Amino acid sequence: MPSTSFSAPDRRAFLIGLAIAIAGAVLFSAKAIVAKLLYRHNIDAVTLLAFRMMFSMPFFVAVAIWKSRTEPSLTNGEWVRIVLMGLLGYYLSSFLDFLGLEHISAGLERLILFLTPSFVLLLSVAFLKKRITGLEWLALGTAYLGTVLVFLHDVRLGGSNVVLGSVFVLGSAFTYAVYLLMSGEMVRRVGSIRLVAYAMCVSSVACIAQFFLLRPASMLVQPMEVYGLSLFNAVFCTVFPVFMTMVAVSRIGAPTTSQAGMIGPVSTLFLGALILGEPITGIQLAGTALVLTGIYLLSKKRA
Repeated sequence: MPSTSFSAPDRRAFLIGLAIAIAGAVLFSAKAIVAKLLYRHNIDAVTLLAFRMMFSMPFFVAVAIWKSRTEPSLTNGEWVRIVLMGLLGYYLSSFLDFLGLEHISAGLERLILFLTPSFVLLLSVAFLKKRITGLEWLALGTAYLGTVLVFLHDVRLGGSNVVLGSVFVLGSAFTYAVYLLMSGEMVRRVGSIRLVAYAMCVSSVACIAQFFLLRPASMLVQPMEVYGLSLFNAVFCTVFPVFMTMVAVSRIGAPTTSQAGMIGPVSTLFLGALILGEPITGIQLAGTALVLTGIYLLSKKRA
């Protein structure tokens, strides 16, 4: 077993990587808070998602062009898979997520999305014939118990809207889990930065096209607050977290980055209370603790 001691430079590099991973997780989770603020301006999920991708697309296009000039060409089959992944992992998953946020709290949304690793595991059992160990069953049960606890708490306050919103976000977590399974082989063949840049370009085109198919162009005229929040959502809750996570993985590895990402539900819970005025109750804290415990057990097993 390798030693866990660090020299001073190694420890500094590790702490920098850990800080990047935590910051990326907090920023990515903050998109739920920004979405809630945008919904106060009477825009819907279609419009919100279109603005998000309009502002973030130039960054991903720039990276895609850079990578296309420095990396080998892709095969037709690889292009097809990237298009499918972009439509599934970033378009459909994001759309379902923002639909759900119209009906549920930011804290519950983040907890449901944190079930994604468990869906990856269950899909691996169904399609890759992976066996689930006792520790993994315990982790799954703990995470789902925590989510159900917070869900039942919010249903008492929000009724059927909470059920509908939770189903949408659950669909978001499931479709993103499918995307993650599809990305495994493609990351090795294409490279993580190029894969994300290309997939995000596909997703951006789909989100923007959906807007012009379903909404009048006049919906592009919005108050300045909408443009400002959308730009923040695009740059700080989309572009930065994507590349910060990649940098963190390169510095401290995927397992540690995954564990650092567990700060996401906690940050959303407290940001929701601070910015949106969403209450924090003992049941929500207990449910969050159970979800984080379950995902931590899963991440340790994966490591």
